[in-house]
Amino acid sequence: MTFNDNARVGGNSARRRGGTVAAVGGGAIGLGGIAVLLISLFTGTDLTGLLGDGGGQAGPQSGGEAIANCDTGSDANRSDDCRLAAASLNIDQFWQQRLEGYREPQLIIVDGATSTSCGTASNATGPFYCPPDETVYVDPTFFALLREQYDTTAGPLAQLYVLAHEYGHHVQQLTGVFDQYPRDGSGPASNGVRTELQADCFAGAWVAAGEEQVDEAGTPYLQTPTAQQISDALGAAAAVGDDHIQEEAGRPITPESWTHGSSEQRQRWFDEGRAGGVNACDTLTIPATSL
Repeated sequence: MTFNDNARVGGNSARRRGGTVAAVGGGAIGLGGIAVLLISLFTGTDLTGLLGDGGGQAGPQSGGEAIANCDTGSDANRSDDCRLAAASLNIDQFWQQRLEGYREPQLIIVDGATSTSCGTASNATGPFYCPPDETVYVDPTFFALLREQYDTTAGPLAQLYVLAHEYGHHVQQLTGVFDQYPRDGSGPASNGVRTELQADCFAGAWVAAGEEQVDEAGTPYLQTPTAQQISDALGAAAAVGDDHIQEEAGRPITPESWTHGSSEQRQRWFDEGRAGGVNACDTLTIPATSL
């Protein structure tokens, strides 16, 4: 998804935060590690310990620096960091128009690694939402890792799909979904799968309306997504399907172990949101056969 060059995005509240803990990246992670990363992706759960990098349950750090050189849509089109920061303005506006009492989550652009109430955030955990912090954590180098090691382009709209999905989890936190539908283990109709598919649907709803959000001067933040950008986002959704992760890891496809849904489900619910908006995203009460 491309920003309009003259859109004003400097008012975003995203912050950069990090420490000296080395993040796992590049060739240091093999296929098994990537599978763990993708299982971590979108869960709000830190699985760093599975990769042996020593991530622990430390409390969240405070503060952080504003994202530098991020004032216009042109800046956002050149930089992953600024693209994510700029998109937070758009996504917040989308939800402010649709959810009474919406409050913005904090967006932290992770530089290396940083502590959260949910564990260590880095490219080894993938982007995630931490409910106790009401914060989305993203290390943009994760997208380069996916491009290099997992056969996905991770282009601009794919990145923003990931971000919008995490903001969907924030909406679930605000509306009590996590309390009403706690994760109850695994399986194709588990609460975990239902909440993940709903967040995919919310992301699709945002993509369909993203060009309607405007800056303080009335300039739309985003241009209409191209067919290729939509295909790229659908490719990202497929890449994080439970069946695809299991297949790529050389394991049998076992729906009983699913926590996020199949590639087909993730793509379909993303499209359901694009076609029907937020009101089409009831994945929580429908029969399992309709998921």
